[in-house]
Amino acid sequence: MKSFTDVLICGAGAAGLTLAIDLARRGVAFRLLEKMPAPFHGSRGKGIQPRTQEVFEDLGIIDRAAAAGGLYPPARKYLADGSFTKPETTESARHTTPSEPYQQPLMLPQFLTEAVMRERLAELGHYPEYACELVGLKQSDKGVEARIASPEGENILQARYLVGADGGHSFVRSAVGIGFPGATLGIRAVVADIVLKGLTRDAWHQFGSGAQQLHLCPLAGTELFQLQAPIPTEGDVDLSAAGLEVMVTERTGRTDIEIASIHWASAYSMNARLADFYRVGNVFLVGDAAHIHPPTGGQGLNTSVQDSYNLGWKLAAALAGPSDKLLDTYEEERRPIAEGMLKLAIKLLDASKTGENRRGREVQQLDIGYPDSSLSLQQTDRTRELVAGARAPDAQIRGAGGQPTRLFELFKGTHWTLLGYQTSRCAMPVLSHLRTHIFGPGGDVIDECGQVSDAYGLSAGDWVLVRPDCYIAAIVSSAREETLKRYISSMVSPPSRF
Repeated sequence: MKSFTDVLICGAGAAGLTLAIDLARRGVAFRLLEKMPAPFHGSRGKGIQPRTQEVFEDLGIIDRAAAAGGLYPPARKYLADGSFTKPETTESARHTTPSEPYQQPLMLPQFLTEAVMRERLAELGHYPEYACELVGLKQSDKGVEARIASPEGENILQARYLVGADGGHSFVRSAVGIGFPGATLGIRAVVADIVLKGLTRDAWHQFGSGAQQLHLCPLAGTELFQLQAPIPTEGDVDLSAAGLEVMVTERTGRTDIEIASIHWASAYSMNARLADFYRVGNVFLVGDAAHIHPPTGGQGLNTSVQDSYNLGWKLAAALAGPSDKLLDTYEEERRPIAEGMLKLAIKLLDASKTGENRRGREVQQLDIGYPDSSLSLQQTDRTRELVAGARAPDAQIRGAGGQPTRLFELFKGTHWTLLGYQTSRCAMPVLSHLRTHIFGPGGDVIDECGQVSDAYGLSAGDWVLVRPDCYIAAIVSSAREETLKRYISSMVSPPSRF
């Protein structure tokens, strides 16, 4: 039996779920398959960085994610004599600003993150299909023919596009012959979610150094602690409660810490690898299928979510338009980001070996952008810092009716957004898939505190075009209105189906 869909997503982890949510809210037909029989139940990626929190706000899940998790506890580094210090693990706490409403990482164990995503996906009328595995594929000019194995047998699914979100051992990546060069870093570690007695939940407890390090971090929203520790590169490791308790006793020098039970545990070797390509024909890679790396800095899940956030609106546009050339910009924009993320994770890993765990602004991912992208319409005479390709800042504004709101509320959804600063609405086309807002006399929004002007560096007559993924496509003056009109005509995607 053969069935049909627009997009087939293989892998229902964070990357696959993000893409599914984005396609669902755009009315795109898709199937989300997961070869595991049930959702992943480990904490693995537990840090949600500020930029990903902004993505979650747009997808409609930030409040429930925050409610399910919490902020990171302060670090507590124990010394040999039993005393402790309080090292900084992140840059000094910063208060939120109008342009950056999220400043601190949110702790949310991966199984809770994915549960929140599945709930949102269900609200949109879609669900992952578990115990369904891609076992073969072939491409043609019509798309991808996928052979799917499930408990009911095998069937053929014809899809216009296939997205591999199936992890570091990606079948999709192998099936289309994409290389995955990199290195095994010679570091092996254990990570486990445990119920323990003997430690308070008000700190991230850190013991030992080098090969004898042991971290025990209370997982917000649960009764669990996450145990992290390096282990020998060879040989078996006892992941039972008794085995891990022996490790805890040896590395802490304490006998009062007891492991009551194991929720999930895994031993793994650290790798740093990056796919040669993100696209072959109608097949794409996102998340760990495209890049794997050490866990230092909490970058992996966040980069994976943002891969899918970049790809989703482009897939929808390609399906609704006459050409899919826009899809080439996915690799163009996202692969360099992953390459930089790998370098950062390795740098932080090297620092951690000497006990240095401080994290700077670079882990927040707020400064990630695409200034060199072919989608970024640059204004060569612009002297302000903010340029096309940058993340679109937030700002507190007021509607003409008097109600307070934010720029992020104007951006939220599947559309492009055009902001005119002391301009005329009639200067730009009115399109069903483009939301236009005018600041100034006769406009529908008011820059009451000057936050928009300050954040974007705007002058009278300027226009800002914001992409569906909340990056700036263009900032131009009134002298380049015709250039902007041509850009909108050629690049702005068709409307959502509902």
